[in-house]
Amino acid sequence: MLRRKVFRLPRHPASVGLARRRVREHLADWGHGPRDPALDDAVLLVSELATNVVRHGPLLEREFEVAVTALADGSCLIEVSDEGRLEPRLRVVGEWEEAGRGLRLVETLAAAWGVWSRGRHGKTVWALLAPP
Repeated sequence: MLRRKVFRLPRHPASVGLARRRVREHLADWGHGPRDPALDDAVLLVSELATNVVRHGPLLEREFEVAVTALADGSCLIEVSDEGRLEPRLRVVGEWEEAGRGLRLVETLAAAWGVWSRGRHGKTVWALLAPP
């Protein structure tokens, strides 16, 4: 069975917490319990990807889109789309730098992740969580 929810949020720092809450609620509605590690991983992934949009997205963009999909095999796909065309990249950060490690978390937690171009409409950064 495939379940999917898509929602749009304002490009504002408060939307990161809202994205986390909405993904948690959707996955809980689909049967993931509060102690399910996959639920926590999905929430962390959406948090990192939404934070990137808020911090690095186009200045004139007012909204971004979040999608969470529960696939038949038990895996979960998280997608965050914005109108920016600049693809995120893993960075080498110094020991004392306070930012720049988010994609390392995504790479560690996700079975796979990447970027889909949406042409002149920007990009979608996605992360796939393997089934438990």
